[in-house]
Amino acid sequence: MLFQGLVWCSSGMTVMNYEYSFLLSLFLTVIVETSVLFIVARCFLIRDTSHLSNGLLLFAGIFASFSTLPYLWFILPVFIKPYYLYAAVGEFLVVLIECVFYYFVLRIGSRKALFLSFVCNLASFLTGLMLNLIY
Repeated sequence: MLFQGLVWCSSGMTVMNYEYSFLLSLFLTVIVETSVLFIVARCFLIRDTSHLSNGLLLFAGIFASFSTLPYLWFILPVFIKPYYLYAAVGEFLVVLIECVFYYFVLRIGSRKALFLSFVCNLASFLTGLMLNLIY
């Protein structure tokens, strides 16, 4: 279905419009951030993970991305125009919001929630940068 988002541009190449790029980014963000959330929570960050079921981690990973990425793509660009400022402020706000979400939903300490949010978002941000270099 992503091919329906392709449009023909004047140079003869096809490019995806903004909305389909968003959907692809949302899908990749959910995959990357949820995977990193599982790995970091289970292996590195939280020693006693008995209260964190796989379902809860899956919910937290998906919901965090679904609740922040639309604002980052559609709301924030209206208020902040320079890309470097938009990226810096946007990523900072996303990390902060997801930190609060992880703190309350996963019932972990604030430092662990901040670290978890930072690592998940860093992984998805770097994945996006690498994909932009390739395509």
